[in-house]
Amino acid sequence: MAFRDRTIETFLGELSSKAPVPGGGGASALVGALCAALTHMVAALTVGKPKYAAAEPEMNELLAQTEALTEQFLSLMDEDAAAFEPLADAYRMPKETEEQQAEKARVMEAALKQAVQPPMRIMEACAEAVPLISLCAEKGSVIAVSDAGVAATFCRAALEGASLNVFINTQAMQDRAYAETLNERAQLILEEYVPLADELYRSVFARLRAK
Repeated sequence: MAFRDRTIETFLGELSSKAPVPGGGGASALVGALCAALTHMVAALTVGKPKYAAAEPEMNELLAQTEALTEQFLSLMDEDAAAFEPLADAYRMPKETEEQQAEKARVMEAALKQAVQPPMRIMEACAEAVPLISLCAEKGSVIAVSDAGVAATFCRAALEGASLNVFINTQAMQDRAYAETLNERAQLILEEYVPLADELYRSVFARLRAK
């Protein structure tokens, strides 16, 4: 059964267990899905309201974008688990002889390169979400502006959480050139979008605390 089809209670039980999956990557993807769904909700509450008629075309487009992002994040929960399982198996391989050590290193390297892909895609999906949240915070229904702020905080959490799953995999790679390429890519996403998500939260906070 896909993680998306589990109840919240079941998923949390599995997350808190000793099972190798789900883990931080799957949890980050779930938080990303919550971010996208909240952004979709703000747009849905805006569409059809005469007060926001000028923003309706943008909001209608945003509805389709956030629906696709939510689906992508949910799929990445399972993709992350599927990519990590070969790595978990590789860690358990014997390494008593030189031949076993060499084979383990070979399998590990391939598994690491596979395992790093879903969290990188989670980061990229978070980057796509930030401008959508910004649009909702700026032009969406004021009654849901707090939800746009929550979406921004979730987006940052998912982004930073996924980055840790990128970095733990690249740290163990023997192919340092490839690892550094991924590290630089992840770092650039962090440096661009974490401040933007923070600014969105602060902007919403300021609006709600204004006297």
